[in-house]
Amino acid sequence: MIHPTAIIDPGARLGSNVAVGAYSIIGEHVEIADNTVIGPHVVISGRTRIGRDNRIFQFCSLGEVPQDKKYDGEPTCLEIGDRNTIREFCTFNLGTAQDVGITRLGDDNWIMAYVHVAHDCQVGNRTVFANNAQLAGHVHIDDWAILGGYTGVHQFCRVGAHTMTAVGTVVLQDIPPFVMAAGNTASPFGINAEGLKRRGFSPDALVALKRAYRTLYKSGLMLDEARAKLAEEVVVHPEIQPLIDFLAVSRRGIIR
Repeated sequence: MIHPTAIIDPGARLGSNVAVGAYSIIGEHVEIADNTVIGPHVVISGRTRIGRDNRIFQFCSLGEVPQDKKYDGEPTCLEIGDRNTIREFCTFNLGTAQDVGITRLGDDNWIMAYVHVAHDCQVGNRTVFANNAQLAGHVHIDDWAILGGYTGVHQFCRVGAHTMTAVGTVVLQDIPPFVMAAGNTASPFGINAEGLKRRGFSPDALVALKRAYRTLYKSGLMLDEARAKLAEEVVVHPEIQPLIDFLAVSRRGIIR
């Protein structure tokens, strides 16, 4: 399971049935759980913990130091969960002391080629990042989000659950849950209805979310007024609670 040309530091901890391809390098502080497959020419360094049943393709660099001039060698981490697919030429960096110190990728994510996840990013579960999606530092991506190819997300932005961006989208402010976005800079283009149907959202839930979208984006209300209106609607339609919760914690403002 370990190719003879792979270089694995004696301090690294590998679980059962871990495969490591030709010319890959595994550093001293790396932990890899059972049944994960590391392709050829992969470099995994730093304090990196990788869960079970992942597949990491060739030429990835995981756990390298942040691209942040303030980084001064602090013992920060990269954590990757279970059952993720990480395709060719992806780069995931360690966290920094200026944030929580951990860059995280959750479970069951589908990460395509040339994706960059910068320091201190927090990525949830079951996301899809198409080719060349790029996250700056401190970005949060919630569960089930889909980033189209060449999507770029500005530092400290948050992308809500069940969102979807089009190819080439430039995200400079937060994208609320359930919303589709496109453009440079990103603008809202309705609810991700097809994706929500595939995930089992009921017709009534879709109607409620579309009504909430109209309140937020089509009513002419100021943001505070729209939030107050949504607080009234949630009593009858609890499906929109994630949208209200998101607006309450948004720091960069939402795309409008």
